[in-house]
Amino acid sequence: MLNRAKIIFPIVTIGLCLAAGPGRAQQVPPKSPKAEHAPEKAPDPWWKHAVIYEIYPRSFQDSNGDGVGDINGITSRLDYLRDLGIDAIWISPVYPSPLVDFGYDVSDYTAIDPLYGTLADFDRLVSEGKKRNIRVIMDFVPNHTSDQHPWFAESRSSRTSPKRDWYIWRDGKGPDQPPNNWQSWFGHSAWEFDPTTNRYYYHHFYTEQPDLNWRNPQVRNAMYDAMRFWLGRGVAGFRIDAVSRLFEDPNLHDDPILPGKNAYGDPNIAHKYTDNLPEVHQVLREMRSVVNEFPGNPVLISEADEPNIAELTKMYGSKNDEIQLPMDFQIADINKLSAPDFRRLLDEIDRNAAGGQPHYFFSNHDQPRQWDRYGDGVHNDQIAKLIAALLLTTRATPLMYYGEEIGMRTTDPVRKEDVQDPIGKIGWPQEKGRDGERTPMQWDASKDAGFSTAERPWLPVPPSSAEYSVKVESQDPNSILSFYKRLLALRRSEPALRDGKYLPLDRGNPHVLSFLRKTPGNGDSILVVLNMSAEPRTVNLALDAHGVRETSARPLISAPKIARESAVLTHLTIPAFGVFIGSVR
Repeated sequence: MLNRAKIIFPIVTIGLCLAAGPGRAQQVPPKSPKAEHAPEKAPDPWWKHAVIYEIYPRSFQDSNGDGVGDINGITSRLDYLRDLGIDAIWISPVYPSPLVDFGYDVSDYTAIDPLYGTLADFDRLVSEGKKRNIRVIMDFVPNHTSDQHPWFAESRSSRTSPKRDWYIWRDGKGPDQPPNNWQSWFGHSAWEFDPTTNRYYYHHFYTEQPDLNWRNPQVRNAMYDAMRFWLGRGVAGFRIDAVSRLFEDPNLHDDPILPGKNAYGDPNIAHKYTDNLPEVHQVLREMRSVVNEFPGNPVLISEADEPNIAELTKMYGSKNDEIQLPMDFQIADINKLSAPDFRRLLDEIDRNAAGGQPHYFFSNHDQPRQWDRYGDGVHNDQIAKLIAALLLTTRATPLMYYGEEIGMRTTDPVRKEDVQDPIGKIGWPQEKGRDGERTPMQWDASKDAGFSTAERPWLPVPPSSAEYSVKVESQDPNSILSFYKRLLALRRSEPALRDGKYLPLDRGNPHVLSFLRKTPGNGDSILVVLNMSAEPRTVNLALDAHGVRETSARPLISAPKIARESAVLTHLTIPAFGVFIGSVR
């Protein structure tokens, strides 16, 4: 079990101290009983209005020329992130790991892999981030460890090992027969026979990633102490990996078989008995209690690929005592430009029964980049701006993936021998793995786009880096990067985008998604109109029902750019895949 870090936090008191000498007390007017007991509204937690940016550390910046990105590389780019308008970075795992799953197979939860640097490097990253008002969020991997973790080495050593019950061990149905039909997410049986004790262990993911037994209180305590270790070093919270897979049916019922086969040649199954079991919520409440021990409103973000918004809502907890920001895969995975589909899901999550803060994203280290899922191959740059506007103007905490602000493309390997990701090796060619969305960040026109000075980086830099890079796009006011910067600046400057309600407009429109961010009080509201079709569309927007009397809007951001000083709302034409963001009162 991990030792709990001993941390002493200084108490900082901010206030005005008045001397009690003669004559001084009269300078302070007495408070009325009503004022003395007037409730003060607590400020919103930082994460409610933050823009979070995921960094895949292997691919962001290499500082030592070994071809792999590292912690010092991230630190060296903090000024770029500050200038972009980022409030927090989520870093994919940098723990010691055999790298079977590139860090999601953890062999030590309280250390840094030498490939990425040292604990001192990490502490400096946190410190330098704070100087720039950028928080650091760790990736936490509670479902499984590496098979090289000392816990598993002890667990597999004998059936009577003190840590035997820290993992899921079962007898097979018979000779060479696993306990049941459960499948790994990465193909084939989820059970691996271990000849040391003649039993099978369960792994929801790779064979080298045995699942922890979260029914064991010792496992829970050890993992919570690992969380405390990083919170004590100043992290602002955790993104919790594969959180819905923490529990399995103890009775080992077979999962239902579905028609067809997957990319690995296995029968399709419904993960009924290994995913989203109700016991998960008690663990989430316990994790929330752990982060609540620390100052600064640490946040929990869950990888919650729930089947619908109702299930996603449960992740907040019945008393908002579980996850503050469940990742909304429903929005991310529409995978088509459909105004009705986006409108329906935005309505559902905005009115979620828990009153929880929505958390939207479109890409991450496990998904092809959004332009390759939403683009039409012709207007991808314009569609990139449209998706950016959708992400950054809704009532949600947005999550960006490194490089999306410059329009980086998914660039899959063309040969199996070039594949790094194990699932690409297992499932080739139907499944090419996730290398394509993990290619190095494209900074400039130098060798390997400024990512590394190594002869060969861990993944090749795409040819598209000549056109899509920070340096090139910084010099173009019409670039994707310039558009993101304007949007991020607008989020900070407009109270309506910070605190305004989300009010859908023109609900029956099949092509154009329109909504209002209505300011509390009498300030300006923000109108957002997004044409999700390949043809110009004209909308007629009456806002008087929402307390807006104006019939025209002052353009703030548009793409393509609108030259006129005002836009008539009763006859507003938006170009193909166009964006209009305007101010109304």
